[in-house]
Amino acid sequence: MSPILTLDQDALYQLSLYGKALRAQIAEEVEMLETDSRRIDAELEAEERALTQKRSEMIAADFAPLAAAFDKKAQDLRAQNAAAVEALRLKEQDGRKEFFTVAAQVLGDFMVERGAAAIIDKRAVIVSLRGLDVTDEVVTRIDDVLGDGTK
Repeated sequence: MSPILTLDQDALYQLSLYGKALRAQIAEEVEMLETDSRRIDAELEAEERALTQKRSEMIAADFAPLAAAFDKKAQDLRAQNAAAVEALRLKEQDGRKEFFTVAAQVLGDFMVERGAAAIIDKRAVIVSLRGLDVTDEVVTRIDDVLGDGTK
């Protein structure tokens, strides 16, 4: 037994059922957001073309409010899209924090069971023995405790 163990924190998250499930859910929501964004872009382009055609038929004073309303609509839709993207980023960030909160408890128990004094991130180690990396074992433990996050 070694007093120091290592693990790859990124791999711990990426390989866990929870991390996989959260990333899949986020990817699905991103795809839906992108699909909706493409639909909105197409609608805005069509509306802009129609507005451009009206421009030659209208006097500037009548056209200006229509153009301003279209511009505001486009800006509002872009702001909504940016807010939705940010909400997804925060959702993944919060899920990752939740994961590592549970992981810390599991890691503490695992460390005590193995008689280790510390578990450090593998990237902080310059040279080590292969047997010190406990990432796969801890992923299994965390999957048993947290599953895919739906428990």
